Amino acid sequence: MNKLKPIILSLALGVFSLGVAAQGKLTPISTPNSSNKRNIQNAKAEVKLDQLKLPAGFKISVWAADIPNARSMAISDNGIVFVGNRQEKNVYAVVDENADGKADAKFILAEGLRMPNGVAYKNGDLYVAEVNRILRFKDIKNNLTNPKYEVVYDGYPTDGHHGWKFISFGPDGMLYVPVGAPCNICESENPIYASITRLDVSKPGAKPEIYAQGVRNTVGFDWRPGTTELWFTDNGRDMMGDDIPDCELNRATAKGQHFGYPYWHAGTVKDPDFGDKGKAASAYVAPAAKMGPHNAPLGMRFYEGGMFPTNYKNSAIIAKHGSWNRSKKAGYQVVVAKIDGTGKVTGQEVLISGWLNDATQDVWGRPVDVQELPDGSLLVSDDMANCIYRVTYSK
Repeated sequence: MNKLKPIILSLALGVFSLGVAAQGKLTPISTPNSSNKRNIQNAKAEVKLDQLKLPAGFKISVWAADIPNARSMAISDNGIVFVGNRQEKNVYAVVDENADGKADAKFILAEGLRMPNGVAYKNGDLYVAEVNRILRFKDIKNNLTNPKYEVVYDGYPTDGHHGWKFISFGPDGMLYVPVGAPCNICESENPIYASITRLDVSKPGAKPEIYAQGVRNTVGFDWRPGTTELWFTDNGRDMMGDDIPDCELNRATAKGQHFGYPYWHAGTVKDPDFGDKGKAASAYVAPAAKMGPHNAPLGMRFYEGGMFPTNYKNSAIIAKHGSWNRSKKAGYQVVVAKIDGTGKVTGQEVLISGWLNDATQDVWGRPVDVQELPDGSLLVSDDMANCIYRVTYSK
């Protein structure tokens, strides 16, 4: 159904194993000679690890180089990392064949797709989000060399503006799929725009329902551990100046909540074009935290591992992709939002910085998504340096 790009290999392919470090076991997977596998090369010179700064005890390395436009990530139960992208039109599976903590090979699972940014894994199947379609690759871990997909749903809007998607399965088993606003700022008659929807992929012919509204453009979300609370990043509108409005970290506690767009931004900033058409600010859900103006917080995950210090447990780790239209650049960091037992954000701190040189304003990398590995280390994708980093901690 989908076509694979022919790739000439320099090595014969045999049997490899994927390490599941949390359990200390290896799951063998047979991989016969294949035209869609490529060995991963060493990091290129433009990946400047020496410029990245982390707190004491943390270390960062390149886990996988040569992953073009690496964006959203998902992980299988046996440690395969799936990677979507926005520009290259491909979907990848990246594997650590010898379980040494560094990826060795990637598989091209599909090419020629339209902004296949979103990837999610459930019950052995990989789900990929294009702009208007959700695709499913059945039993993907056993079909890396012969991947085929089926279309689960193809009724999402086709608008390219904020059309790329992050997807993830919720505690209810539903696939959550955002639909960004088709503009910088506008009021759409179709309520599916500026929303987060959810889709029951187990039912053939099912259609999405709207879970949350007033969400301009989220490209990252997760559920707070032990709860059904959906937390998500949201990128604020442009063209209101350098410092207004803040981007947001939001908390949805039930279906049907509205988060303000296009009438209010960051909870208290009334939109100059559409503010008078909405209700009072108190009618909308205010952000759980303000993330700063125009720094594009994208992927986020709650940290549940045991490798990092205990005060990182159940905190939200968020990739700030970085500003594109601010006179002085902001973002280009990975940050941690500390959250207490009641769900209140008690503070934010920087985990990784250095992709932006504040003095020269030069940028060499842009973090997009974060994904925890079974051993508690953290992957960070970078769509500018075309790689995936691994963050570890030891005393």
